[in-house]
Amino acid sequence: MSEKRVRVRFAPSPTGGLHMGGVRTALFNYLFAKRYNGDFILRIEDTDQSRFVEGAENYIINALTWCGITPNEGVGFGDGPHAPYRQSERKATGIYKRYADQLLASGHAYYAFDTPEELDAMRKRLEAAKVASPQYNALTRQNMRNSLTLPEEEVKRLIDSGEKYVIRLKVPRQEEIRFQDLIRGWVVVHSSQIDDKVLLKSDGMPTYHLAHIVDDLEMQISHAVRGEEWLPSAPAHILIYNYLGRSADMPKLAHLPLILNPDGNGKISKREARFPVFPLSWKDPRETEPYIGYCESGYYPEAFINILALLGWNPGDQHELMSLMEMTERFDFDRVHKSGAKFDPEKAKWFNQQYLRMQSDTALAKAFEPIVKEKGIHCTLDFLTAYCRLVKEKASFVNEFWDLGSFLLIAPDSYDEQIISKKWNTEDRPAWKGFSEALNTTDPFTPDAIQNAFKWRSASGPKLDMQLLRVLITGRSGGPQLFEVMALIGRTECQKRIDAALLRLS
Repeated sequence: MSEKRVRVRFAPSPTGGLHMGGVRTALFNYLFAKRYNGDFILRIEDTDQSRFVEGAENYIINALTWCGITPNEGVGFGDGPHAPYRQSERKATGIYKRYADQLLASGHAYYAFDTPEELDAMRKRLEAAKVASPQYNALTRQNMRNSLTLPEEEVKRLIDSGEKYVIRLKVPRQEEIRFQDLIRGWVVVHSSQIDDKVLLKSDGMPTYHLAHIVDDLEMQISHAVRGEEWLPSAPAHILIYNYLGRSADMPKLAHLPLILNPDGNGKISKREARFPVFPLSWKDPRETEPYIGYCESGYYPEAFINILALLGWNPGDQHELMSLMEMTERFDFDRVHKSGAKFDPEKAKWFNQQYLRMQSDTALAKAFEPIVKEKGIHCTLDFLTAYCRLVKEKASFVNEFWDLGSFLLIAPDSYDEQIISKKWNTEDRPAWKGFSEALNTTDPFTPDAIQNAFKWRSASGPKLDMQLLRVLITGRSGGPQLFEVMALIGRTECQKRIDAALLRLS
C-alpha cells in the first residue's frame, strides 16, 4: 500500500432500490477501507434529477445499516471535512462549473449547441452508413453545431442569448490510453473508441463523468471501486484527470465483476429473478408490485453479506463462513476475480442455515414468538426455546419453524396414512393403551425415562413400533427426536394424544 491514506466511497444514484450488486460494491469498499484503517464514505450522486426516485436515498441508508457496512462519513452517517455529500448540494457551490471552465480554458472541452433533433439526425445518418456504434466523437463533431465548428462570435452570441448548450470533453482522435486496474491489470484503449462525453448538461448539472472526478479529487479519494459497467468509460476519465493536471491525484481503479444469474447467462435482473435481489423490501413508486428483500425473507444480514463477499472474491482457501471482521482481515483486490460470478440461490439458503444454527435457542425463540402469537397460541418463552432447539437443525429460516414443529403446540387432526395402513393393527390397541397408562408412573418425565417405559412395555407384550408411536403423537412419520418431543409436550398431553388416536383408529 502507498503512504496515501485509504479513502474510498460508495456513490450510488437515488434512482431506485439498492440491489445486491450495489451492496457488494459497498461491501468491497468497506472491507478494503477497514483492512487499511481508512475511511468509507457514502456519497449520493444525484446529478440526473430526471431519474430521481422518492425514497431511494433513505432506502440506501437503511440497507447499508441493516447489512452492517456503515460508512464513517457521508449522507445519513455524519458529515466529515468534505461535506456536503449530495452532488446536487455540491453543485450549488459552483465547484463543477469551475472544473468545466478549466477544461474549456485549456482547450480540452467545448460548447455543443446541438438540439435533440440534430443529435437524432446525426445518429440516423451514421446508422444508414452502417457505422456500428454511432457516437459524438472526434470525427462526427466536425459536422455538428459546437464551439469547434462555429465562429467565436457566434458562440458568444448563442451563449449570451440563452441558447441551450452542453459542455463536452474533447477526446483526441489518435491517442492510446493506458491505465492499470487493480483487478484487471493493464487496460489499453484507443481514443477512436471513445465518444466526447457530456461533462455539464444544459441545466447546469454535471454528468457522472465530471462530477465523480471532481468529488474524488476534492474528497481525496485514494481508490475508486465500482462495477464493471463503468470500465468502458474509464479511458475518458483518465483523460479528464490528465487534462486537469491531476493525474498524480487520480484514485487507483478497481472494476468489480458482474453478479450473474444462476445459469451464468447475463447479470441478475430484478424483474426476472425468482429470488430476492434487494437487501430490504423495496416498493418502487413507478411500479405496481413490490420486491421482497432478503431481510423480509428471513435472511440474517451476516449471511447475506457472507454470500455477497464470495461472489467474485476468494479468501485463498476453502473457508466459507466468515464474520465481517474475518473478511476485513483477509480482503484485498488481488483475489477478486475478473470474470462474472454466478449467484446460487440454494447456496444462499445454506449460508443462512449455518448462521441460524449459530444463534442461541433463546434468540431463535424470541424471533419465532411473533409467528406463534399470530396463530393465536400463547406459551412460555422457555417452551419456545425448547421447541426451537428441537427443530432448528432442519430449518434454513425461522419462518420454517412452524411447519417443522407445529405438532408441539397443536395435537394432530390427521395421521400419516401410509404408516397407519402399513403398521396399525387393531389387535395391538390394548398394548398401546397400556403404554399410555404406563406413562403415569414414568417419573421423572424425561426422554430417557419415556424411552425405557416404551422398551419395557414393548418387551412385555406385543412389540410396539416407534414410528407408529411418532404418528400417534405428531401425526407425522418424521421429525425431531421422538422422546424429546414427548418430554416437551408433557405426560398429560402425550396420553391425550395416544388415547385420541386409538379412538379414531377403532
